[in-house]
Amino acid sequence: MAGLGGSGYWEDLRKQARQLENELDLKLVSFSKLCTSYSSCRDGRRSETSDTTPLLNNSTQDRMFDTMSVELEQLLSKLTAVNDKMAEYTNTPGSASLSAALMHTLQRHRDILQDYTQEFHKTKGNFLAIREREDLLGSVRKDIETYKSGSGVNNRRTELFLKEHEHLRNSERLVDDTISIAMATKENMTSQRGVLKSIQSKVNTLANRFPTINNLIQRVNLRKRRDSLILGAVIGANLHRRLKLLL
Repeated sequence: MAGLGGSGYWEDLRKQARQLENELDLKLVSFSKLCTSYSSCRDGRRSETSDTTPLLNNSTQDRMFDTMSVELEQLLSKLTAVNDKMAEYTNTPGSASLSAALMHTLQRHRDILQDYTQEFHKTKGNFLAIREREDLLGSVRKDIETYKSGSGVNNRRTELFLKEHEHLRNSERLVDDTISIAMATKENMTSQRGVLKSIQSKVNTLANRFPTINNLIQRVNLRKRRDSLILGAVIGANLHRRLKLLL
């Protein structure tokens, strides 16, 4: 390079860098709008019944995306080359006295290049993610429409199968509830039986510990049985006498 050591060469590189940066800035704004409009157009067409126009417009947007991606990649590549030339210029012996100022300018252009590169890849990634998601949703909607357009007999059968399935699920829930109630009742009865056994055990222990009480209880029981026998005998005798009078 003949003019590598002159200040005019440096200014020419800076001019090229600024021009490329301006082009990138405008192109990235348009690129971002394209991605936003792509998602909006897809959302607005979901309720439409015609498939021809959406497919045409989406195809056009896809071509615009591919074209703008290539243009942006070319601009970024050119700006990278200009930055490399500027870095090469800062290493020449003649620019040693201005090294600090040149390096500051070079770093600023490098930061701008890095920001534009990151923005481009982020926007491109978002666009591809939206397109992949919309393509998947479109495939699902197509399957649903195909299912809906099936024969009425198949739809009726499917409806009956679904109702039967729901009926079986309700029956299963009722059985589960009944089993739960039975288990709770069983646990309650088991608990009551345990309480009664405990009471009986305590009474037996008390009776064994105090023989006088035990004897008193036995006498009471014997008197009850004797009274019952006497009462039964009296009643039996009265009935027998009345029967004789009747006969």
